[in-house]
Amino acid sequence: MKITLIAAISADGKIAERTDQSSMDWTSKEDTKFFIEKTKEAGTLVMGRKTFATINKPLKGRRLIVLTRDPSKETPMPGVEFTSEEPVALVRRLEGEGCAELALGGGASVYGQFLQAGLVTEVFLTVEPILFGGGVPLAQGFDRVPLKLESVKQLNSQTVLLHYIV
Repeated sequence: MKITLIAAISADGKIAERTDQSSMDWTSKEDTKFFIEKTKEAGTLVMGRKTFATINKPLKGRRLIVLTRDPSKETPMPGVEFTSEEPVALVRRLEGEGCAELALGGGASVYGQFLQAGLVTEVFLTVEPILFGGGVPLAQGFDRVPLKLESVKQLNSQTVLLHYIV
């Protein structure tokens, strides 16, 4: 299965200043457009509960799966599936359902879990022109992952999109 990690990062490598911050607060409209297009292309999007809390609604044109420790504590919502499955089990189930591609939309814990399990096949990082000086790292809890730079694209006069193959 193709599994794509998609993230916007500050120039100092953070995905947010605070865990409750929406990326919409600081990312470019070009990054938002890329995220929407890429996740619709994948068809299925996985994110963590804290990341989901920053949007708190289904995303049009995509199957949205939210990883959470206790799905029974979540308020059911049409178009949103809550699960506590480990990444390998989730991927196995989705493959069994015919899913061929999956996008990861954050946050650091979800990125780290999928990287640690060796499931990520490509990475898209939008680097935005801002320094936070602290904040939420891209990912955590994984071992070194070598990347191969596939392409660099300028999204606007200040923002670049890096595409890596794992």
